[in-house]
Amino acid sequence: MIEVRDLVKKYGPQKAVDGVSFDVARGELFGLLGPNGAGKTTTIGVLSTLLRADGGQVRIGGHDVATAPSAVRRLIGVVPQEIALYTDLNARDNLVFWGRLHGLGGAALNRRVEELLVLADLADQARRRVETFSGGMMRRLNLVAGLIHQPEVLFLDEPTVGIDAQARSRILELIADLGRQGLTVIYTTHYLEEAEQLCDRIGVIDRGRLVALGDKESLIGQIGDVDLIRLAIPADRHEAFTAACLGWEGCVGVGERRGRIEVRARDGGQLLPHIQAWLEAGGVPLEQLEVERPNLETLYLNLTGRGLREEAP
Repeated sequence: MIEVRDLVKKYGPQKAVDGVSFDVARGELFGLLGPNGAGKTTTIGVLSTLLRADGGQVRIGGHDVATAPSAVRRLIGVVPQEIALYTDLNARDNLVFWGRLHGLGGAALNRRVEELLVLADLADQARRRVETFSGGMMRRLNLVAGLIHQPEVLFLDEPTVGIDAQARSRILELIADLGRQGLTVIYTTHYLEEAEQLCDRIGVIDRGRLVALGDKESLIGQIGDVDLIRLAIPADRHEAFTAACLGWEGCVGVGERRGRIEVRARDGGQLLPHIQAWLEAGGVPLEQLEVERPNLETLYLNLTGRGLREEAP
């Protein structure tokens, strides 16, 4: 449904998107994951015809975004990160407005508006002005406004920013339902748990480049099925601990990061008794200990050396 080849978008001399390529199948829920400033929103801007690329090619439903933007716009719905609603209008009138912009009208538009108000759990709030809505209610209305013309592809750009956990959970449920109904979705986020929960496949973008692509299991498999044990002990005992640890069965590597020892192990649980016995035998104080199973953040740290919630420079 979506083909992206060697996409480049520049702002002055800086490449916000630098040679990105990926495909999205019809009916797939595809996540574009990365920190703020990584190039996610710029990529969506080009795919949704709002920005013109400086290089590469994008095709949606067989139509070239650069040469046939009108055909592409008929296929897509866009839910931007910023709320795109008229707050002095009520919920129903907002949906009617966006429907008319898409050429809808009459009984068909009225039916569609009522369907979407039910979908967003806002049917009983349809006559309320949007300025009186909570953040979660606005986000739900913002989302279904992108569905008014029944698009085949939906772009969702950080749709859960700035809302509480309960509202966020409801929006994620709504998006999951859309995916089960066969809608093709591109979902950008910097929340790892959202990408893991929702997406069939994930592309990790950093500094404008796609640094990893695949389903969750294949991405995690890139770093191997190992646990990461982090512990903080006095610096003058690091060398002795490292030497001892490398001799224990199941240890596949020892390193140091930000003043803490990091042990990679095939089974962290089996290695912990060895660590505890060594600390006790030497009277070494333990300041901190944690065990982490492989996950997307582990992959991201391996690829970029920084966490997903750290700002891109």
